[in-house]
Amino acid sequence: MSRELTDLEKKLQATKKQFVSSAKKTKRDLDRQRKKLKTELDRATKRAKRSRDQLQKKAERLAKTTNAKTKRELQKQITNIEKAYAEAKSDAAQFRDDLKPVGEDLKNARDHLAHALKLDRAMASIKKELEKRGGKKKTAKKKAAKKKVAKKKVAKKKVAKKKVAKKKVAKKKVAKKRATKKTASKKKAS
Repeated sequence: MSRELTDLEKKLQATKKQFVSSAKKTKRDLDRQRKKLKTELDRATKRAKRSRDQLQKKAERLAKTTNAKTKRELQKQITNIEKAYAEAKSDAAQFRDDLKPVGEDLKNARDHLAHALKLDRAMASIKKELEKRGGKKKTAKKKAAKKKVAKKKVAKKKVAKKKVAKKKVAKKKVAKKRATKKTASKKKAS
């Protein structure tokens, strides 16, 4: 039974992770698409404004000129500018229409991401709470294990100190033997 629960928990964690990552990716992609459409809309709006300004200037020049040839030339330019203006307006309208569903999708993606992150936080808090409730027995075992490890370390330190002490004693004995030999040899010599 615990194995099944462990498997279910792993699947739940994987699904949660996939849900959060796909929500982030979708939001990021839609945001990128919205920005792209927004810049294209701005360009089309600027183009329309520029065409409108040119049209206005040409109309003023047409009103001021008296030469027939110049009027015909200006009239051709005005019709061309009117076509460009109409095209820029239709492009801007099309971009606005394209932007509406992307904006709605982006809003939904943000909601899904917020939901996914809330789920993630809620699961983390539940996991913490479960660890607190079930962790009391484990903490006692961990404390006992830590005490055993600490006792072993203390015992190793004592053993190490004893070995070092024995070596010093041995050196002192050797030094004493040499000193006694030297004094004995001095006595014999005198």
